[in-house]
Amino acid sequence: MTTLLDTKGMNCPLPILKAKKAIKGLDTGETLTVESTDPGSVKDFEAFCRSTGNELMESKEDSGVYTFLIKKSA
Repeated sequence: MTTLLDTKGMNCPLPILKAKKAIKGLDTGETLTVESTDPGSVKDFEAFCRSTGNELMESKEDSGVYTFLIKKSA
């Protein structure tokens, strides 16, 4: 199951805080897709996944929208 979190229009640290809350509600192995328009979110989500142990499976940008696919680890 993949959960979609739309944080477009929000600036740091809101996308990370909302993602942190959303991922808590997921089971291990489930994924969270986050959409953001904050260019700083690229480094933020890389650091978030490193510090939490979750896997950043995909990070892409299309027309100013950054999309991150995060897989919840234990």
